[in-house]
Amino acid sequence: MLSVAGLSRSTYYYQCALRQAGDGQQALKQQICTIYHRHKGRYGYRRITAELCKLSSSRVNHKKVQRLMQALGLKSLVRPKRYRSWRGAGHVAVPNVLQRNFQAEQPNQKWVTDVTEVKVCGDKLYLSPVMDLYNGEIVSWRTSRQPVFKLVWEMLQEALGKLKGQTRPVLHSDQGWQYQMPAYRKALEAQGVRQSMSRKGNCLDNAAMESFFGTLKAEFFYLNEPPRVSRRLVGLSGHLCQGVAVGKLPPVVCLSFCRRDTPDRREQSDVVEPVHPLQGRQFHGFPGLPGAPAMNQFGLV
Repeated sequence: MLSVAGLSRSTYYYQCALRQAGDGQQALKQQICTIYHRHKGRYGYRRITAELCKLSSSRVNHKKVQRLMQALGLKSLVRPKRYRSWRGAGHVAVPNVLQRNFQAEQPNQKWVTDVTEVKVCGDKLYLSPVMDLYNGEIVSWRTSRQPVFKLVWEMLQEALGKLKGQTRPVLHSDQGWQYQMPAYRKALEAQGVRQSMSRKGNCLDNAAMESFFGTLKAEFFYLNEPPRVSRRLVGLSGHLCQGVAVGKLPPVVCLSFCRRDTPDRREQSDVVEPVHPLQGRQFHGFPGLPGAPAMNQFGLV
């Protein structure tokens, strides 16, 4: 059989002895597992190597400990590595037109947008909305299982389709690759929308959108998490339409209040005016922002 297989006798007996010997690193693996679970997953291979050197007179190479931990599926749970975007020079130079001025005097004057990732029971969901800074209304939004350009493109087309008359907003975003695509920039230029971008690595320049994401995740995703992403999408539409900021009326209600005093607002056919017990009171913008008047819990004076 060995001659047919082309193997020598020594190779055959070596493999037989190797199987009978078992795992020579079993004792070391057991020590690694003991130290790892004793510290509840807080130790990585470097600190586990240091602990092994304290327990034994013989030294263990940290690369060997790292290799064994990878084979055992052990990894430190403290500060896992996050995705880091490319830190080179930007492809396009777009000025920061918004300049952290998150107050707008009329609808469709200042828009902000961004893409956020939400983890739901091991699945990833990407959300891309456009928010009007005048009243916090979500003009348009899209979700996707992958961060593809189609996610932002469909959101942009829906938002641009809602513009009426000569009013054209400033659309602010970060320096994400989606917002630097030629098709995205040409669509804004064709509609007369002025593009604005945050400075590199500065999330505070888009703080209004980041704050919205934080409130949305806290109120909608983190409290009662269902087992499937599809069940989250069922209620997400209604939650975005109602508004998530504490102390505000739903954006649709706010817009119906604002339209009474200013003739240049959006056409009344765009929004169905609901019957509200506080109907007739004037809405004055975002509560808590600099320069805003004192308001009660409904956002009214």
